[in-house]
Amino acid sequence: MKSVCLFALLSAAVCLAADVPKPEVNVVDQIIAKVNGDIVSQDEIRRVAKETAQEMKAQGVGGPQAEQMLREKEKNALRDRIDELLLTQKGKELNINVDSEISKYMASLQRQSGITDTEKFHDYVRQQSGLTFEDFLAEAKNQALTREVISQEVGRHINVSDKEVQAYYDAHKNDFIREEKVFLSEILISTENKDAAGVAAAKKKAETLSADAKRGQRFAELARDNSDAATAKDGGALGGYKKGELNKEIEDAVWNLPRGAVTAPIKIATGFEVFKIEDHTKAGLAPVADVKPEIENILYGPKMQPKVREYLTQLRTQAFLQIKPGFIDTGASPGQDTKWQDPAVLKPETVTKREVEEKTRHKRFLGIPIPGTSTTATGKSSSR
Repeated sequence: MKSVCLFALLSAAVCLAADVPKPEVNVVDQIIAKVNGDIVSQDEIRRVAKETAQEMKAQGVGGPQAEQMLREKEKNALRDRIDELLLTQKGKELNINVDSEISKYMASLQRQSGITDTEKFHDYVRQQSGLTFEDFLAEAKNQALTREVISQEVGRHINVSDKEVQAYYDAHKNDFIREEKVFLSEILISTENKDAAGVAAAKKKAETLSADAKRGQRFAELARDNSDAATAKDGGALGGYKKGELNKEIEDAVWNLPRGAVTAPIKIATGFEVFKIEDHTKAGLAPVADVKPEIENILYGPKMQPKVREYLTQLRTQAFLQIKPGFIDTGASPGQDTKWQDPAVLKPETVTKREVEEKTRHKRFLGIPIPGTSTTATGKSSSR
């Protein structure tokens, strides 16, 4: 009787379990691509779209234009992430070292923030970027690696000929009619809230930087690493000024200097300024020699972009690359098999119980000496 009741209870439990609906699985994140030893998660791709939308909002971009830009970014988000991983992997393979560049960049960023305490600076980076300091540092390093790989592997193979420069110049002469302007870069050593000793130290520092620049040190790097002006992050670049647009003392000091010249420190209300004359354009049509670098930059871009894409396609063909169904790499190499292999559905080798026992016996047999023999140091058996 008890057995019958127990059986009935178990049967009822099974029926109830069968009637209970299975909970829906809500996938928060998942791996959507494998790129050699790295992975791409769906959350990474979502974050790109979110950041793009925030950037456009901050820049005041809206309406149909914003929607189109966002759709384009979402469409190519996986492609761009795979591009980045392939380039950073290549950079490591080529043993490219960007540590010095990153150290200078972080030091410059800390100076601009005005925060001397390391922990507080790390908090500042987190608040500004939305990333931990370690992740921000890794991202900066990856971007530097990406730039260097493109420069070494693609950029150095692209040339713009003098014939191309001349042809562009002849077809766009109206673009090179100039007003007279002087183009400047600056280094500002601030004296704000400093006593007499502080002002003297600021003047000495400005004099040293001026002398360093005159000896050939890169002005942009000196500005980036030392200037107290907001232009430090741009290497001190100020842009161009027409006659009468500058403070008279500064204009008198820079107007007649040749391109590349560096001034002595000039005292202003907030400190000491050192200027470099980046260019001085005369009124009228600029000679082709003067605008050659500008034209080369204009022609370089259209040549560079397809070559970079060609190089990234080549990297794809050499990579272990798998894309999950439902996701598209818009930069895929034609004909490449990127079919997703899910370890959870791979079929294991099937063997019978008897085969396992036979294999085990065989292994034991090989590991134990046959009765009546002994194993020598060479592993060969001999009769007793």
